[in-house]
Amino acid sequence: MAGKGKFYVVWNGQHTGVYDNWEDCKEQITGYPDAKYKSFPTQEEAIRAYRGDPQEHIAVIKAIARHNRPVINYEAFPEIILDAIAVDAACSKNPGPVEYRGVNVRTGEQLFHVGPLEGGTNNIGEFLALVHVLAWLDKLGRHDIPVYSDSRTAQSWVRNRHAKTTLKPDGTNGRVLELLARAESWLQTHDVKNRIIKWDTDRWGEIPADFGRK
Repeated sequence: MAGKGKFYVVWNGQHTGVYDNWEDCKEQITGYPDAKYKSFPTQEEAIRAYRGDPQEHIAVIKAIARHNRPVINYEAFPEIILDAIAVDAACSKNPGPVEYRGVNVRTGEQLFHVGPLEGGTNNIGEFLALVHVLAWLDKLGRHDIPVYSDSRTAQSWVRNRHAKTTLKPDGTNGRVLELLARAESWLQTHDVKNRIIKWDTDRWGEIPADFGRK
């Protein structure tokens, strides 16, 4: 793949450096705490970025990923359950890099974050976020905690225990498809015991897990 497609710089990972394909880059960042990486359109740009000051590029990544908690007037909407978890996803293209997170509704604390994952969609991210938190809470035995999602599609997929997506393997989305298969397998072998509630964006504003990129 050298000379074609994107080039990837890994500043913080298993092995840092410049990679000419996503698979090699992914090996360096998967499961690595606080991994830092970025894609570039040419090898020359990637090398310059790697040899230069990484903080310049990492600062951009952090700025994009920074979560400013939506301002919600909880006193005006007492029906919102504060002792709950909200999930949301963000995808820059369709398909494209997708990520998802879960936050504590009361405090805004981020409880988990996954991605970016190449070759996903927003619906897939919303679905994976829901299954992620349901499986996590099931493992903890915390079936009393409600989960908020603003995606009707993701909630429908969970009810049907199947992600109704047309996404096909394309050489870049292997991780997304793997997570989809795992999520569907979990749903088919477990009962969903936590209450899933549709977040009323029109009345309450953006869901607390929103990435703030609209």
